[in-house]
Amino acid sequence: MSNYSSDPKRRVGHEKSLHAILGEGTVADILLWRNKNLSTAILIGFTVIWFLFEVMEYNFVTLFCHVTMAVMLVVFAWSNGAIIVDRNPPDLRGLTIPESSLRWLLTKINRFLLRFYDVASGKDLKTFFLAIAFLWIFSGIGNNFSSLNLLYIGFLCLATLPALYERYQGEVDYLASIGNQDMEKLYKKFDAKVLNKIPRGPVKERKRF
Repeated sequence: MSNYSSDPKRRVGHEKSLHAILGEGTVADILLWRNKNLSTAILIGFTVIWFLFEVMEYNFVTLFCHVTMAVMLVVFAWSNGAIIVDRNPPDLRGLTIPESSLRWLLTKINRFLLRFYDVASGKDLKTFFLAIAFLWIFSGIGNNFSSLNLLYIGFLCLATLPALYERYQGEVDYLASIGNQDMEKLYKKFDAKVLNKIPRGPVKERKRF
């Protein structure tokens, strides 16, 4: 009998599903491949961009100008062609970014900044040292890969790992629990041998008025 549950509905320390954690919106559908056509189109689009810049060594300014010209020509032909065939021109509202999307993005940025401050201030030493170790490893990886390759690899992970996790959640949770136990043991040893030996000044009591 297996030590882990293969039930895809299993939860990791919470009652919400992965789709609910990701917001239950279009972004969640894309990341979990609920909308396969849109997810595939985005993956192909990013792959084409990576191929043009990394393989074909296309210049960003040149590509931006060419794409902008192509879009302008399409819009020009669409707008004027719609009048000729007696159809409505393209709706400008379909070309704008909804304000709700910008608010969502700003909210995420603010939460990230607050979380970054909490970690950097050392309120949780375990998270602080894990973040330092992760950034140090990531900086070493960055020396061997171009920025574009790193961004593309990150996008591939973002586009595939959530869907794979949802499918194999039981197996991943089991392995993650084992890894978490090992990390807890290492941190306790580090805390006992290093952190506890760091001299700290006496804590002054606050005066009561």
